[in-house]
Amino acid sequence: MPSFFITSSGTDVGKTFVAALFAHQLREHGLQVELLKPVITGFAIGDKKCDSAILLDSLGHSAEAERIVAISPWRFHDAISPDMAAAREDRTIDFDELVRFSQTNPLAGETEPDFRFVEGIGGVMVPLTESKTVLDWIEALGYPVILVVGSYLGSLNHALTSAQILERAGVEIAAVIVSESAHQPVPLADTILTLQRFLADVQVLTLPRLPNGLEGWREAPDLVTPLFLEAARANRRGAS
Repeated sequence: MPSFFITSSGTDVGKTFVAALFAHQLREHGLQVELLKPVITGFAIGDKKCDSAILLDSLGHSAEAERIVAISPWRFHDAISPDMAAAREDRTIDFDELVRFSQTNPLAGETEPDFRFVEGIGGVMVPLTESKTVLDWIEALGYPVILVVGSYLGSLNHALTSAQILERAGVEIAAVIVSESAHQPVPLADTILTLQRFLADVQVLTLPRLPNGLEGWREAPDLVTPLFLEAARANRRGAS
């Protein structure tokens, strides 16, 4: 099964939005999708708008407590880095178990999913434990990365720094998705052109802001055809 890790250049850039959009669009093509959000901070019991709930909704599931627990086993209350949030609750994240979980299908049905997406937390270098970061998690899994970045002032530095860190670690960047920020110093097209100049070997795609957020996901550009559909067709041909 093709598997991808969704990470970003920072917090609140749009990882969850992109993951949910992938699920919506792939399901429209009749494909089965698995989404995992193993670690979540800023979590409150009963929150129907948390990242995990958004992902479940994009899969066509209600955000029931047991489903949130199933896709997000490491849940912490404080909206800070996972290592700090865990420490405040006298807990830790078992890194080996995190890697193992990221290779599972906790909501397994009768049909094997066509794609697996694991959404990380924060940016590439966010600490998970006293000695491990999101980058270590990505390296241990070996999944190609979807890097989500913004278009705010400073986003070019954050995007290119994140991309360089991933490339130096030998991580494959499947695509960079520029999720348009609420405030940006230049037109979105200028940001795209600059990133393409420095990331010549990486596919850079645009996600403009949608007036109704995920409620208006049908208005979003088609991201899945250039990224995933040919791979899905080839995978199905190989299985037949």
